[in-house]
Amino acid sequence: MKKILVIGANGFTGRRLLNDLSANKAYNVIGCSLNEDIDPNPQHRFIRTDIRDAISVTALFEEVRPHVVINTAALSVPDYCETHKEEAHVVNVTAVEQLARACEQYNSRFIHLSTDFVFDGQADKLYVETDLPHPINFYGVTKLEGEQRVAAICRNYAIARVVVVYGKALPGQHGNILQLVANKLRAGESIRVVSDQWRTPTFVGDVARGIEQLMFHPGNGIYHLCGSDCVTIADMAYRVADLLQLDRSLIQPITTEEMQESTPRPRFSGLSIAKAQQEINYKPHTLDKGIKEMFS
Repeated sequence: MKKILVIGANGFTGRRLLNDLSANKAYNVIGCSLNEDIDPNPQHRFIRTDIRDAISVTALFEEVRPHVVINTAALSVPDYCETHKEEAHVVNVTAVEQLARACEQYNSRFIHLSTDFVFDGQADKLYVETDLPHPINFYGVTKLEGEQRVAAICRNYAIARVVVVYGKALPGQHGNILQLVANKLRAGESIRVVSDQWRTPTFVGDVARGIEQLMFHPGNGIYHLCGSDCVTIADMAYRVADLLQLDRSLIQPITTEEMQESTPRPRFSGLSIAKAQQEINYKPHTLDKGIKEMFS
């Protein structure tokens, strides 16, 4: 039985991975997070660990001795990272390096989640894995450095870049941008949404399936695991309104300049999934199907 350690198992993506992988009796799945397990009736084992602490990381690996480690933990709010740079670097870089070194020591395959924000958004096409990263905010800087540490340290690894992950929030979790849109529209409240930033949004169930395919894939390197629809944030909101038959007139599309965000975001960070499709038979939901499943 393969032992799978999911780091960041209380988070949105980490919890979906924990639940989906635990349903497979071929795996012994262990969750790990800074805080106690949010599931009151867990079907899995859970170990509370601070991955920022090297001694704690060593103790975790000594106890579990995992075959595969999946790291979903990160400080991922760009505005917060911009004003808490030391904390962001410790979580997104130092802790990742410690996990990578532990994976090497215990012969674990390391699958590390990253982001489209490693790119500057100046491309005129979907980014492929070999395109040169150039982050424009500190969150992206730390995630790129985390990727580089993994690639430099590990002999058995995969880096999975995801984009605007959405799906049904589980009990005890915060929602995501599409859930926020639905909540606002259902309450009859208007919502301002950026209309000139393009993404390839990722259904959370596709992340779980893609990572499972990467767990025992013989190849190392970077893989883009996201959706195939490249749309603006405003388009995503309109899709929610239309599919749920809510009032789309409450959606107020505005430009990046009008939004006046304190932290820069890439204008275009759509990722190509051709490599994942070819190498691991990755087949994501369309955005419409993902939204329908999210709200079913």
